[in-house]
This record gives sequence, C-alpha cells and structure tokens, in this order.
Amino acid sequence: MRRIGMTTRDELIAATAARYARADRLQRGRILDEFAAVTGFHRKHASRLLRSGHVADRSAPRRSRRLYDDAMREALALFWEASDRVCGKRLRAMLPVLVTAMERHGHIDLAPEVRDGVLAMSAATIDRVLHTMRSGGATGRVKRSPPSAAVRRAVPVRTFSDWGDPAPGFFEADLVAHSGPSGAGSFVQTLVITDIASGWTEFAPLLVREQRLLTEVLGVMQTQLPMPILGFDTDNDSVFMNETVQAWCARTGAKFTRCRPYRKNDQAWVEQKNGAVIRRLVGYRRYEGVEAAKLLAELYAQARLFVNVFQPSFKLAAKERDGARVTKHYHPPATPCRRLMAHPATSNGTKERLMALELSLDPVELLSRIRSLQAKLADLADSVRPDVGAEAVSLDAFLAGLRVAWRGGEVRPTAIAPTRPPRTWRSRIDPFAAVADDLDRRFSASPASTAREIFEALQAEYPGVYADKLLRTFQRRLKTWRHEHAKALVFGATAGTPRVQDAAEKSGSQSIHSGDFRHLSDGENYRRDGCELVKNASFARVAEGDASHS
Repeated sequence: MRRIGMTTRDELIAATAARYARADRLQRGRILDEFAAVTGFHRKHASRLLRSGHVADRSAPRRSRRLYDDAMREALALFWEASDRVCGKRLRAMLPVLVTAMERHGHIDLAPEVRDGVLAMSAATIDRVLHTMRSGGATGRVKRSPPSAAVRRAVPVRTFSDWGDPAPGFFEADLVAHSGPSGAGSFVQTLVITDIASGWTEFAPLLVREQRLLTEVLGVMQTQLPMPILGFDTDNDSVFMNETVQAWCARTGAKFTRCRPYRKNDQAWVEQKNGAVIRRLVGYRRYEGVEAAKLLAELYAQARLFVNVFQPSFKLAAKERDGARVTKHYHPPATPCRRLMAHPATSNGTKERLMALELSLDPVELLSRIRSLQAKLADLADSVRPDVGAEAVSLDAFLAGLRVAWRGGEVRPTAIAPTRPPRTWRSRIDPFAAVADDLDRRFSASPASTAREIFEALQAEYPGVYADKLLRTFQRRLKTWRHEHAKALVFGATAGTPRVQDAAEKSGSQSIHSGDFRHLSDGENYRRDGCELVKNASFARVAEGDASHS
C-alpha cells in the first residue's frame, strides 16, 4: 500500500477528530479502523491522536540541544591545529596533556566552562565538530566511494584454494599492459582468460581500457572457445568491477567472482600465462595506436592455436608442506587441447572438433607466421615502418633456419632490445685539450708513473686550473692512452705512437657523460663494457700470411 504524506495525515486528523468525538462506541470503532488503514498508524496510536485532535507543528524549529557553544568549538579547532590535525580518537586522548601544556606556556587562557566543555567532548563529537573544518568548508563528503564499490560488495570473493576441481569453462581473467617504460598516455592492453581445468588460454588486444569494449571482446572470445564460459573470475580492477561486466555475466549465465585485493596468488592460473605466453610473445615494448592493435590481433590469432594445441603445460596436482619445505606434485605435461579432450565433462562433439583442429594445423607454419608478425610488431614499436622491417621468409627457408637458430641466441624479435645509435659527440669540453702535447710527453717519458703522480705534477705546473675532482677523468684518460700504446706495440702502428689528444677524442674522455665509444681504428669497433673497451669485430691481420683472429 502506498503511504500518504505527513501533511495529508495531519489534515485527515483535523477532519476526523470532531466526527470521532461525536460518534458512539460502534461508530468510533468503524472510524478508527478506517483511519488506521489509511494512515498506517497503530490502532492505539490512532485512537490517541483522534481523542486529542492535536496536529503536531513539524515546521517549527526544534528546541536546541547543543551542549557545546561556539567558544568551545573555536577552542577545539585551536587544539586540533596544535595537534597537527590528528583524528578525533587520538585528539580525545591528547587533549588533557595538550590543554595543560598550552596553559603552562601561556599560549591560552580559557574560561573554566570552556575548558571543562572541551575536555568533556567525546571522540565522536570531536569528529562531528571538526567535519566542516577538515573538508575545508565544503558541505559534501570529501572522499566518496568509487562507482565499483557497490559491485565489489556484490561480487563474492574466491581464493586459490576455493577452486577445487572445476569443470571446463571456469576462467580467470586479467589485463596485461603494454606501456613500455612509462605508464603515461594511452596504450594497448591484452585481455587474457585461462580455463582452470584444461589451461586453455585466449588472449585479445584492447585498444583502450573500456568496459563495453571489454564485454564485446569477451563475446568474440566466447565464439572461439571450445566450451561455454561458466565462471568469470577477475581481480578488483575497475574495468572488471562495474555494472556492464556484471550484467554481461548475468546475461550469459557466467558466475562472477573476484580475488582478494592485493593477492595475486588467488589468480595464479592466469598470472603465469601473462609471463609464459604474453610476455614471451610481445615482450615489454610500448604498443599504442590502431596499427599496433591490428598487428597484435593477427599475432594472437596464430599464437592461440600454437599455444593451445601444440605447447604442453604443467598442472599442479597436490602440495605437501613439511615445516618450511613445500613439495609440489604435478600431472604429466599435456597440451590444453589434449587435456580438454581427456576431461570426462567434455562432450563427444567437442572432442571431435578438437581432434579435427589438431590434425589440420601445421606447427612450423604457425611458428613462421608468429615470427614474421613479431618482427613487424617490434619494428612498429621501434618506429620503423612494418613494410620496411622484416622481410617475408618462405616456409622452407624458415624450416631450414630452425636447425641452426640456437646459435644466434634469442630468436624472438620482440624479446631483442632495440640497439641505440652510436654517439659521436661530446657532452662537455675536454678539460685537458690545452695541455695535450705536454701530457703526451709526460706519458712517453715515464709510462710507469701513476695517474695521480702525473696529475699532481700537472697541478703544480698549472696552479688553480685543474681541480681535484678531475682526477678520475684523468685516470680514465691515462688508461685509454696505455691501451692504445700497448696495442700499437703488439700490432704495429702506421702513424707512430698514439697521442693523448687522439685517445681523448676517440674515447670521449671515457667519462660518465660521454656515451658510446667511436671507432678507434679502421675495421675495429668497440663498445662500452663497464669501463673497459671490448672488441666486437675481428682483429686485423698481424702480419702478411697470418690468419685473422676473432
């Protein structure tokens, strides 16, 4: 029954009270029954109102019940500021000591009633009085609950130990960010879902973090999966904890659960796929824009088949704990496809489709397409046009290269860090350029002298010019000169003994500001390895007829 307003009730009392007073006992019972049914009042309360005929004046101001006046509130604000704005519970315990200390040092002189009133305030009253001051004069709440709070309270928590042995179709979901070294701006993310029973993993790129786009991608994934999504378990990210995803789960019949906040082990099944599958495929570069999302979609279309049909994975069977020692037992490794076909809950039609899919796929061809798309993706992330990057390789050539691919180390293009161009400029002026000839004579005259001895002699000859902080730069300079001098003695020098200035120009003073090293001689390239020069190319021939060394 719809409840009537208070104003209507007051008008009904005023109209019925006079008739109720004039009626006999039988009529009063009927009036009382009708009045209680209309107003919703209890029969005893209704009879009292009709007998008195009094209508409450609710618009009148209520009698003041304030126990603490403005002086007490101002004093409390002063003590709150003096306490460095602690909370009400801490301030309540601090007030006796704080008031006494401020009075002892002459900072305040409170009236007895104000002092007693402040000390009598409870912690709840202190928080209520200071509410406006804490909010900076604002009347609304300073901190509001996020929109996902209500959804988070409605979604049950599921821990790692709560899974048990579910049937195929219960998935854990997570997002992998491809932001590179910086999380600023917009970048592509990968949605990963993993089946608990079989380990079947699906992944798709998301151009932006948006809940409607997420549900659309989930709908596409549902059409590719060999089983329906019966359960959907996520973390507490707002892209999952919202009404859109909650409604999608209710519409598709998937049980929506979440892990505990800051407990990644609750989602161990999908977390391991983030590293073992996604990061191995695309690495840690930054991918942004529509072109990167398209390449990721093409790569994932090939990789999902290769991972689910041909790559076996381990599945935990049991754990035994003996003190601090944990022993884990695993099932024999199997591919998600084979594990799904062996599960008793999988229908015969699904098993036949999975078997036909396995027989139709060529793992080498899939891997060849994956490598080609990885190269294009790496070139795009490194600001190289994809059509100029990796060249298409025939399947026969790719198969022939697999036999010796191990010799080249890492073969995934997305896992190879981009090479930095060599630095050919100085960041600072050479402090020893004016005395290069003098230093060359000193080095040649006493090659066994230490850098400190020569530097102190240089300081004595040029007082006030070379500060003590240049000693480390001078030591690196001497080390480079000695390296060049020793190389000239071993391999010969066409232009005589190297000069100090030449070594300085070639090494860039070998300071922390100088970047990569340039070419030191024809046919020889060097790179920085700590503070050493490590040879990359092969040495030139020592003498005619000798074999080259590498």
